[in-house]
Amino acid sequence: MRRYGLLALSTLLVAASPAPQSPAQMFGPLYKAVQMRGLFPDSKTFADATPKRPAKAILADYAKCRCDAEPALRRFVAANFTIPTTPAAPPSAERLTLKAHIDALWPQLTRTQTTVPTGSSALTLPKRYVVPGGRFREMYYWDSYFTLLGVQRSGRQDLVEDMVVDFGSLIDRYGHIPNGTRTYYLSRSQPPFFYLIAGLSRDPRTLATRNRQLRAEHAFWMAGAETLKPGQQSRRAVRLPDGALLNRYWDDRDDPRDESYREDAELADRTPSRNRGELFRDLRAAAESGWDFSSRWLADGRTLATIRTTRIAPVDLNSLMVGMEQAIAANCRTLGDTACATSYTAQATARAAAIRQHLWNGRFFADYDLDTNRANDFASAAMAFPLFAKVATPDQAKATATALRPFVGEGGLRTTLIGSGQQWDDPNGWAPLQWIAIQGLRGYGETALADRITKAWLASVDREYQASGKLLEKFDVVERKPGGGGEYPNQDGFGWTNGVTRALMVDRP
Repeated sequence: MRRYGLLALSTLLVAASPAPQSPAQMFGPLYKAVQMRGLFPDSKTFADATPKRPAKAILADYAKCRCDAEPALRRFVAANFTIPTTPAAPPSAERLTLKAHIDALWPQLTRTQTTVPTGSSALTLPKRYVVPGGRFREMYYWDSYFTLLGVQRSGRQDLVEDMVVDFGSLIDRYGHIPNGTRTYYLSRSQPPFFYLIAGLSRDPRTLATRNRQLRAEHAFWMAGAETLKPGQQSRRAVRLPDGALLNRYWDDRDDPRDESYREDAELADRTPSRNRGELFRDLRAAAESGWDFSSRWLADGRTLATIRTTRIAPVDLNSLMVGMEQAIAANCRTLGDTACATSYTAQATARAAAIRQHLWNGRFFADYDLDTNRANDFASAAMAFPLFAKVATPDQAKATATALRPFVGEGGLRTTLIGSGQQWDDPNGWAPLQWIAIQGLRGYGETALADRITKAWLASVDREYQASGKLLEKFDVVERKPGGGGEYPNQDGFGWTNGVTRALMVDRP
């Protein structure tokens, strides 16, 4: 059998079908006009619209349309596109217990989409899947792991198996798992949780397929790594001055995001001192991180115009990469591929050592700054990821637990201690970070703090459910009320809140 180096393997595995055009790419000047005029309060609305006829015909008529005035543009859009709606979840005839309510939500959030209309931004999936809810009408990457924790505990292993197949199909078609199942998400991924999603499968017959897909995802993240010299970066791969290999968040496009087109373009217009492509890339990279947006990525800790996501090697991403590499190695051992197991074990071991050395600032785990060549001093809930991935030393874990204690409010774990107005900052708490911290702390015997976060989070979710009957995307965990900030209103549904809450009910102290 021919042996492939890292670069050759990346080339071999990442090759996929050409990505379909996004709405902004397909409709160009029309898309820009609709978004910049603010025809829809939420930029994502038009990104999700379905054209009623071929794009070429629509653009030809738009070129002849006198649509400078907003009413004319509205009429043109209404005539040529079907605009999506977000129906409210039907109210329960009776107030169920929180556990029963979550179990009843899975069918309401389950979708199938084996075909899509021509020109739609939606991507097909072969099996059923769960959406987060609200404006999020499609399957999302890292959301789904936390959603599936609850789906599985609700006894819906059939739905778990379907979604494992769905995610694998995305890798097979596109070479990676996109941010979400829309054409405009294809230029980026999200925190790589597929190794954990795949690990939820109970079908041993699919192990070889899942492992092949995992190796393809790893190759996507490592593309370009083989040729990097110390201190260089290429796409998502970075090599530190001492030769250690890590990853960063990235996006293969450097224009405004389709789903936030106006917001991105207006920010660039207000920031003439910045290179527009670099600004857009950093905004997009933050979207790949899932933390869109946070003072964690901002040079001044306050202003979105100072975002510099691509100049950071994040502690959460690299912890997940260790987990991926270890999972591939374990699968290869089971499948009898010793060479593969040895290779990925070595990669995981080297990365774990780099995290302990380079992403530790002496007090807690932090992101590595590619410009200063050291771990920064910014404290965030991401410090729990090395504990979750079990790469911390016992002393590092103990110090991290101490550093995390100020993050815990009455309603759970805060994301940061900085109140910037961004949604991934104080005072907001998010379901995935509760789970990561709780599991990470428990893995190192810090059960008291883990139990404190668990009780606080469950109390926060239950209080809101009793008050409004809703499960929200995020919560203010300081005052134990709905969270705020960000580019859109707090969403109801909500996949990962349901999933983590349902899982913690099983594990509650």
